[in-house]
Amino acid sequence: MTRPDWLAAAREITVLTGAGISTESGIPDFRGPQGVWTRDPEAEKLSTLRYYVADPGVRRRAWQERLHHAAWTAEPNAGHAALVDLERQGRLRALVTQNIDGLHQKAGSSPAKVIEVHGTVHEVVCLSCGDRTTMRSALDRVEAGEPDPACLLCGGILKSATISFGQNLDPDVIEAAARAAAGCDVFLAVGTSLSVHPAAGLTDVAARSGARVVVVNAEPTPYDDLADLVVREPIGTVLPGLLAG
Repeated sequence: MTRPDWLAAAREITVLTGAGISTESGIPDFRGPQGVWTRDPEAEKLSTLRYYVADPGVRRRAWQERLHHAAWTAEPNAGHAALVDLERQGRLRALVTQNIDGLHQKAGSSPAKVIEVHGTVHEVVCLSCGDRTTMRSALDRVEAGEPDPACLLCGGILKSATISFGQNLDPDVIEAAARAAAGCDVFLAVGTSLSVHPAAGLTDVAARSGARVVVVNAEPTPYDDLADLVVREPIGTVLPGLLAG
């Protein structure tokens, strides 16, 4: 496809990524045709805070699922690499992601540029005292025979440092994402349905601030009519050309 001149000339690009960029690395989404929750609706309880807190059985199953999370073996793809290249060009303002897998950082994106609005699976947090430790240290305890490891400081419930249903987003993280959307000249949404808020609403923030909007997604989104460019081609195929220096 022909890249618009305004995209090639953009100096301050804020990117929002969703599950679509990670599915090309073999990480399943949740709601798609082969999504985790589509195939097993009960699995949604593992990501719902009230079930997780109330039911030790849910927590035990969650820890077993974490042992085999696709993020531990997945490798970044050409889409991730294109965003690393965009940063090296000096044109990336911020990389806002709804993904929890850490593949952007693994690909080489600077952690300072990545804003993880839904948290990360690479850390665990105590729901009582807030202590954060590595996911690996918690999984080592599970593998050693603890089916539901508790916080070593206060005995509280441990959970992956991801945002579950019923759990508040970090206001500082959301504010940083909003600033990035308001201060860009192009807002690029990649592999996201733009249906989960407040992340989807960043598109409105960018457009109101005068940014051009680009949507790269396999399926239609609620923001396609607002977008200046909509691309349906596979992310790993099209993104390197769209963002080439």
